[in-house]
Amino acid sequence: MIGALEGNSDMKQVWIPRIGDPSVLEVRTSSDPVPGAGEVRIRVGAAGVNFADIMARMGLYPDAPRLPAVVGYEVAGTIDAVGAGADAHRMGEPVAALVRFGGYSDCVCVPADQARKMPPGMTVQQGAAIPVVYLTSYVMLEVMAGLKAGDRVLIHAAAGGVGLAAIDLCRARGAVVYGTASPGKHDFLRERGVAYPIDYRNKDFEQEVMDLTGGEGVDIALDAIGGANWAKSFRCLRTCGRLVCFGMSANATGRRRALLNVVKNLLSVPWRQFNPITLMNQNKAVLGVNMGHMWSTRDRVAGWLDAIMKLFEAGQVRPYVDRTFAFERAGEAHEYIQDRRNVGKVLLVPEG
Repeated sequence: MIGALEGNSDMKQVWIPRIGDPSVLEVRTSSDPVPGAGEVRIRVGAAGVNFADIMARMGLYPDAPRLPAVVGYEVAGTIDAVGAGADAHRMGEPVAALVRFGGYSDCVCVPADQARKMPPGMTVQQGAAIPVVYLTSYVMLEVMAGLKAGDRVLIHAAAGGVGLAAIDLCRARGAVVYGTASPGKHDFLRERGVAYPIDYRNKDFEQEVMDLTGGEGVDIALDAIGGANWAKSFRCLRTCGRLVCFGMSANATGRRRALLNVVKNLLSVPWRQFNPITLMNQNKAVLGVNMGHMWSTRDRVAGWLDAIMKLFEAGQVRPYVDRTFAFERAGEAHEYIQDRRNVGKVLLVPEG
């Protein structure tokens, strides 16, 4: 290890000791990790909270590490140590990074190419709010769905982290956004660039979309709800439309795991509609995105993240942080998201 900035000698982390409600989360300390060959160590200033973390706590996320474990996919902070073969000149560099779990920590080690330098003017909280939601949105819209000017895009949970990131990318491209959210969030969404906020709680979003588009439908639909919602989103597509599936939040409607609800949602997935013959005859596409399965393409992911950083410098990416919670209040952060109170990103910070 080469050098180190002054800092804590004990690493603080938020652990999931067992499956349960948000109260099971607990803070533990251990010695700071030492970066290996080709790695850098980041002294974390903020870590992102994502719905996948909640699913892991509930025992509903197949990719999660075996419990007890520390989850978390994204951090931002400052490089305070480098391993053999890593560039010593990066000491003190402000960076944002994807991590393969372990992000709920005040100190993490990652391969040097995963730590991307934050552009001037980006705060540590903005940096932590970018990697997961903006990369997910970028891959869905730019890489997979071929977003272009004039496209009509339906975004579910538009006021969430991925939703606001997708709105930014649509706005930058000149696309027209239809966003589902509770009524209290509609004014905020209009300010962010949603042309047509839709009250999904009191209205049928499928009917609203078809009415607003004169019966034609949208070009792209982003849906992380899953189950029967995918069928409705699919029906909202116009000819040559693309549905992008990137989660099944309908599986986690309560504080604790409900396996009967999971089975019900799996049975309601429109398997027959998504078969190749139906897709061919309807001239539609169903795409899937899971950023947690992209570790084998780190070079491409790094390039996409750099492109997002350039959009930030151009003023087109505008990370919005709703609230921060100290590590000791991580359970409250999970509750806040599950109650659908958040508008934008929720972060954990090592200190209150």
